[in-house]
Amino acid sequence: MTRFALTIEYDGRPFVGWQRQAHGNSVQQALEDAVFAVTGERAAVHAAGRTDAGVHALAMRAHVDVAKGIAPFRLMEALNARARPHPVAVLACEAVPDDWHARFSCVARHYEYRIVNRRAPLTWERGLAWQAPQVLDAEAMARAAATLVGRHDFTTFRSAHCQADNPVRTLDRLDVARDGDVVTVRASARSFLHHQVRSMVGCLALVGMRRWSVADVADALAARDRARLGFNAPPDGLFFVRADY
Repeated sequence: MTRFALTIEYDGRPFVGWQRQAHGNSVQQALEDAVFAVTGERAAVHAAGRTDAGVHALAMRAHVDVAKGIAPFRLMEALNARARPHPVAVLACEAVPDDWHARFSCVARHYEYRIVNRRAPLTWERGLAWQAPQVLDAEAMARAAATLVGRHDFTTFRSAHCQADNPVRTLDRLDVARDGDVVTVRASARSFLHHQVRSMVGCLALVGMRRWSVADVADALAARDRARLGFNAPPDGLFFVRADY
C-alpha cells in the first residue's frame, strides 16, 4: 500500500463542495471515482480542507492510499484522464510516508477572496468572483480586518452548522488590498471554522460600503453571537490557495 499526496486544482461551480454527498456531485466523488477507474480500488481521498459548494481551489492538498503498484506520474496522468469532463486537475502527485495526512499534518491553510468592484456585470469571471457595484473603501476594510487577527472566539463568524468542538481559532493573517477594480482579501490560519472566511469577508464588505464602522466589526467579534453577523459573502470569490506542512 502506498500513500500518495495530491495537489489539486478545481472550479467549484458545478460541485456541491469537496465532500461526497448524496444529493449532488462533489470534488471528492469525482476523484474517488477516478481512482477506482484507474486502480479498481474503492479508496477515500482525504483533503486538507472541505470547501463548500461553489468554492474553488488553486492547490488543494489531499492524499489517497493505493495498493496497486503505480508510479506517481502515471497515477497523476491517469487520474486526470479519468476525471474528465469534471473541472478537476491533479497538478502534482508524490509518494509520502504512511503517517503523512493531508488534513492532520497541515500546519497552515491559506485562502483568497476576490471581489470585483465595478458596476458593469461580470462576464468570464462570473462565478469566480463576487461583484460589488458600490465603491468599496479598501483601506477601511483593511483596518477592520486587523481587529480580527489573533486568537479569538469566532462564534459570530461560524456557521450554525459548524461541527467544530471549539470556536476559538488563531487567525494569522487577514489582509485587504486593491488592484484596480479587484479587492482581494487574504486569510491564513492553521484551521478555520465552517464559513469563517466568507463571514469575515461579508462584514469587511459592510465596512467598505460604509454601512459598518471598524468598531462594529470588533463589537461583532466580542459578541460571540451568530445573530450579530452582518452577512455571509457568496462562495463565488473564495479560493483555497495552498496548505503548508
